[in-house]
Amino acid sequence: MAATERVKEILSWYPSDNPGTLANLYRLLNTGTLAGTGKLVILPVDQGFEHGPARTFAPNPAGYDPEYHVQLAIDGGCNGYAAPLGQLEQVAGKFAGQIPLILKLNNSDTLAKIDQPCSAITGSVDDAVRLGCSAIGYTIYPGSGHRNRMYEDLRELTAEAKAKGLAVITWAYPRGAGLSKEGETAVDVCAYAAQITAQLGSHVIKVKPPSAHIEQAETKKVFEKYAIPIATLAERVKHVVQSAFNGKRIVIFSGGESKSTEAVLEDVKGLAKGGAFGSIMGRNAFQRPRPEALKLLADVQAIFKNG
Repeated sequence: MAATERVKEILSWYPSDNPGTLANLYRLLNTGTLAGTGKLVILPVDQGFEHGPARTFAPNPAGYDPEYHVQLAIDGGCNGYAAPLGQLEQVAGKFAGQIPLILKLNNSDTLAKIDQPCSAITGSVDDAVRLGCSAIGYTIYPGSGHRNRMYEDLRELTAEAKAKGLAVITWAYPRGAGLSKEGETAVDVCAYAAQITAQLGSHVIKVKPPSAHIEQAETKKVFEKYAIPIATLAERVKHVVQSAFNGKRIVIFSGGESKSTEAVLEDVKGLAKGGAFGSIMGRNAFQRPRPEALKLLADVQAIFKNG
């Protein structure tokens, strides 16, 4: 389809990128139900690695098959499909060109109980090129004692991805000994994570929906002094998006743990009202029976499309 004015505007925010990277951002923004709107709904399926097969796929056993997920993303009108190396290698050839693929380059597991998380690099930019991906994905943990290593690794991977014409999507999940459990989704911490990720050169930033908690004492004084509104999810999302170069970076929000359809849609309404660019929704989609998953994805896309 022809580029809409909204897509042209978004691409203009990345003036240093080469035509290959811009073309892949264009593919992400012009695929699926939300094509041309500047909004994104991406299906990520890295949870088998991150949480284990039973916790991830037993609620809907069809999901043990990697082909199930990419077909769900296509039929559900998603903008893209993200997964680790092995999972994409299983499907990339059969589904080549049917949906933008995102190779998740680092992953972790739940077998080790550690205070300072750091994911292992499990794929390469060359793997992403070989598999026909439009983007790489990478997770950082602001708040972890290993955060600087993750920032440095992301910097190198981002430079290589951009040189080879790929877009970069970063999962920014604050956690580690530097933060309380409540602080992992605090509005000030989520906004800080979005700013860090933008500064590291990512095209698309994924964070969790922020709570009204403020973690940092010095930052709390600023929120109070300048009366930054955070009472509603929409207000908090607006602040997080503003923190990513005044909204000139694509900020999408995770769906989180499985919840009721009503709760998912209520959250999405708050995200859309706050100016979110979309959602990256995994378990809340693929753990449902296929007809329910397709209906949920359609409802979520309708909310983002209609504002």
